[in-house]
Amino acid sequence: MEYKDYYKILGVERDATEAKIKSAYRKLARQYHPDVNKSPDAVQKFKDINEAYEVLSDKEKKSRYDSLGANWQQGANFTPPPGFEGFNFNQGGAGFSQSFSNMGDFSDFFSSIFGDLMGGAGAAQRSRRTSSRRTSGFSYEDIFSGAQGPQMRQTRANTEPQESLDITQDLNITAKDLMNDKPINVKMSTVEKCTKCSGVGSMCSECGGTGIVSKSRTLSVKIPKGVKEGQKIRLKGEGKTDNYGRKGDLYFTIKFKDNEYIIDGENITKTLEVTPAEAVIGCKKDISTLHGVIGIKIPPETRNGKILRLKDLGLPKKAGGYGNLNVKIAINLPTVISSKQKELYKKLLELE
Repeated sequence: MEYKDYYKILGVERDATEAKIKSAYRKLARQYHPDVNKSPDAVQKFKDINEAYEVLSDKEKKSRYDSLGANWQQGANFTPPPGFEGFNFNQGGAGFSQSFSNMGDFSDFFSSIFGDLMGGAGAAQRSRRTSSRRTSGFSYEDIFSGAQGPQMRQTRANTEPQESLDITQDLNITAKDLMNDKPINVKMSTVEKCTKCSGVGSMCSECGGTGIVSKSRTLSVKIPKGVKEGQKIRLKGEGKTDNYGRKGDLYFTIKFKDNEYIIDGENITKTLEVTPAEAVIGCKKDISTLHGVIGIKIPPETRNGKILRLKDLGLPKKAGGYGNLNVKIAINLPTVISSKQKELYKKLLELE
């Protein structure tokens, strides 16, 4: 699931005061209320704004959210702590309330972090505290100067989720990673349910009362030859840990991300820029490859987009040998053109 940066959604700094958070929320809520804003994305933005304010205006939720750390980015891949995922928030029923019906449920991200706060013996007390806080000084209804709006109530499902200890995370790799026989080091951060207090928090010294702990680690990952994009690599026992010491597995989903090469199996493609004169007359060029720097010949009258195929200069094949390197020609003007060059171009234009 995607990480939600509630501070970014409200447009406030992480050290913003309660007054600034409230002010930012009211301004955005007026702007994106679906009764006023008819743009296609207004409903989703309004839901995100309400969700962000629900967290940042509640000290308990804000403390737990801040414990995830400040290095996360909006939309980044996020794995929930074990025991927090899988809560189902449905409209209607008792428990936790938020304004405006027909807006759908809280996001999966919210549910994975705060699901355990939405039910149980403390739910009624938390609901009353939330209600009291809303009516003392500010409520959702006063967004439009006291206009009474419909309300949406959200509650945790009665059934407990089945905990999964496995983690699935994208792994971005380059052509050089695929070329190297040595394992690559992968740094990753996860948040897990505190095993010392079982996620209860309170006075726990291990998690600081948040119920979750953040862990950073570096793993050595061997990339198999011939790996395909979307394929998964399993690291046994590197998943989440529950209160009984049981460990899940970590699955890396391969994603090709390379600024120099386009990867297609064992074949790769890179772009080579040439000037118009080089393309017309032909020339020799030195290019860097995964196998070192080599010289290639650009044939006369080479057109833009032409592919030059260089055998055995691609990625390792699973059965042995290498794939091909495809060099795609791109004709570009020089960044600086002298007056003499311009005169020559004019003469060429007259001949066409």
